[in-house]
Amino acid sequence: MDGTLLDTMPVWHDAGARYLATMDIEAEEGLGDRLFAETVVTGAEYLIENYGLKLSVEEVARGINDQMERFYFNEAQLKEGALELIQRMNEAGTKLTVATSTDRYCIEAAFDRLGISDLFEAILTCGEIGATKSRPDIFFEAVEVMGTPIPYTWVFEDGLYAIKTARAEGFRTVGVYDSISESDQPDIMRYADFYYRSLADFEIM
Repeated sequence: MDGTLLDTMPVWHDAGARYLATMDIEAEEGLGDRLFAETVVTGAEYLIENYGLKLSVEEVARGINDQMERFYFNEAQLKEGALELIQRMNEAGTKLTVATSTDRYCIEAAFDRLGISDLFEAILTCGEIGATKSRPDIFFEAVEVMGTPIPYTWVFEDGLYAIKTARAEGFRTVGVYDSISESDQPDIMRYADFYYRSLADFEIM
């Protein structure tokens, strides 16, 4: 969802560094890349361990979320072509489920504001599932919700690690360009069944 449907990845990429800056702590170079595959909770654990923060995981996660929730509640926008594509899929009877590393309340707030909440079967979060997309748990849960066979279930992703996870389990994959993953684009194009610079170019339907 982040970087695929919503144009949020640049803000997420800097979330850890922004949070550390509120405590006058300078982030290591590449922190955003290091936390890219993490949930808010596992990212908080990393910050506590590596920056010696005398705070609980819950407190650090809350601090990160405080910055991000304002963005989702007030600013986050759909990526180019996303609205038209999900509307076309909905009209065609295609079942859609969101699988995201972001907390549910942020997604629900953004979707309600953008008027797209009713277009999805469910919102699944890595935090609630208990695993990042480095494991396939959330994708398996999605097919349970939708009742679709894995070989006929398509995973749209901007992250290379998630595409690799889905592909290894037999899902078909669509790679979606996001600037934060610029360096991964050659591998995303290699691993994904289809690849699009913009969802506006999606032409299977």
